[in-house]
Amino acid sequence: MTKEEAQLNEWMKEIAPSHQLRKFFGHIPEKFETFKALYTAELDADSVQPYLEKLRIWAERGTITLLYAAKDTQYNHAIILKQYLDQRNAKKSPNK
Repeated sequence: MTKEEAQLNEWMKEIAPSHQLRKFFGHIPEKFETFKALYTAELDADSVQPYLEKLRIWAERGTITLLYAAKDTQYNHAIILKQYLDQRNAKKSPNK
């Protein structure tokens, strides 16, 4: 599916894993835990925070959909990003 066919509202390539990290991972399941730790460190970077905040605001308003190009539904960056966003939101929520 192309970006045009997906009818994306926005593509935030800034929060995707870096090229070097994607190349390191290569969708090899044995590397997933290391990939997760390194990608989480990339998400913690100050330069990424405005994009994550935008996602948080959108999520408050309704459903957001995280897309990924990998064929593997278990070992991909969207899984990590969702967990990261859930943990971040849990820390900010006074009710949890």
